[in-house]
Amino acid sequence: MELIVYISVSVFNPYIPLSNKSKPVSPPKRKRGVILSSQGWQRLQAIEHLFAVRENAADPFTLEQLSDRTGLSTKTITKARRREKPVDQITLQSYFAAFQLTLTVDDYMSQEASEQNSLATLTSLLRTPLKGQLALDSPFYLYRPPAENLLKREIFQPGALIRIRAPRQFGKTSLVAKGLAHAEEYGYRTAIVSVQMADHSIYESLDKFLRWLCATIARSLGLPHRLDELWQPIFGSSYSCNEYFETYLLPAEDSPLLLVIDEVNNVFNYPKISHDFFGLLRAWYERSHHSTPGSEIWQQLRLTIVYSTDLFLPLNIHQSPFNVGLLIDLNPFTSEQVQELALRYGLSSEVICSDRLVSFLGGNPYLTQLALFHLSQNTITITELYSNVITPDSIFDSHLRQQLAYLEAYPELKDAIQAIVKEPKGIELYPTHATRLQGLGLIRFQHQLAQLSCELYQLYFSSLY
Repeated sequence: MELIVYISVSVFNPYIPLSNKSKPVSPPKRKRGVILSSQGWQRLQAIEHLFAVRENAADPFTLEQLSDRTGLSTKTITKARRREKPVDQITLQSYFAAFQLTLTVDDYMSQEASEQNSLATLTSLLRTPLKGQLALDSPFYLYRPPAENLLKREIFQPGALIRIRAPRQFGKTSLVAKGLAHAEEYGYRTAIVSVQMADHSIYESLDKFLRWLCATIARSLGLPHRLDELWQPIFGSSYSCNEYFETYLLPAEDSPLLLVIDEVNNVFNYPKISHDFFGLLRAWYERSHHSTPGSEIWQQLRLTIVYSTDLFLPLNIHQSPFNVGLLIDLNPFTSEQVQELALRYGLSSEVICSDRLVSFLGGNPYLTQLALFHLSQNTITITELYSNVITPDSIFDSHLRQQLAYLEAYPELKDAIQAIVKEPKGIELYPTHATRLQGLGLIRFQHQLAQLSCELYQLYFSSLY
């Protein structure tokens, strides 16, 4: 007798619910839910700028150009760049690949992680009010291409002289901190000297000032000062300072020395010192670029001078360090940068219109950070931000009074501002006055006519003059 056994096999399909297998099978949905991280967004900004310089005459790519390049729709690109709503990982991979970048796990985060990060950021803000230099890991440091890339590249050039210039509170010191950290990662020795820290008595003579400078640098490098031993007054202060560097500070170790001299504006106030001091800096740069005995040791020095643009000192063009080396200008925030910063403060683009905020504050980094901080803490509303600007309890009052005090000290600049207030479309200014007011961040130029740089200044100075 033949035995026939029928076995019914039921194949488990994970996409069919166990409780109701009669429903049609649906294909797995494409996973969504990732948002560019701050690192990923900054990497993307940097590479886009680099390609724009190479291929688009340095003009930023339009959404249509980006769409053609990436194969993504303009709507998808906008969503990815705004970082408010999640996109799928494949979208970001395509975007990065279009610029020869590989998407890494640090370049994106889940939507849930993004929301948690925003909450953690706001909680941190409650403990850490905005002030001064931003920490290296601060989520509120904005990558501002090409400044960071230029600085990182130039500090590796033998005998480099880098000039970082911007109005006060534009982020110069925070940028320098990034450069110092980068140099230290590659084994460079680093020293930063703020000449603002020198007592008034230090400026009594060039000799005192240069001895103070050398002793301060030695201390920063962990070296004992040998001024009594190596200083040779008979040859003069500049010569002695030069020898101190050449025979002691520079050869103390084999690694290059990145020396940052911050707030050199303070030296401008002492003409008896400034001409010789700045001439010495120029001489160090030139020595590293001449094929003469001793030039090799000067190539170990990577000198960075940081200064605000509100003071002007006429120097002999052959003695000035301000017309050689690499100049890095820090510009005001753009609308896209303000939008990015608002997101980091946990503020949505529906609340913050970045174009309106840029027009009102002129993209001033400090004022923008200040406004977003208070908005994120709910200490003011967006309506109060724009309407309550000239009262003593305004969040901008301290800054505006500082600008006013500077103008009061220079009547010719005060007169220039009064004239501009009366002609909002702009006026022609004497070049020196224009340079100094632009250096303060108070004016901008439209068709060669000077205008106040933002609505805030127009409102404030109109109420005074």
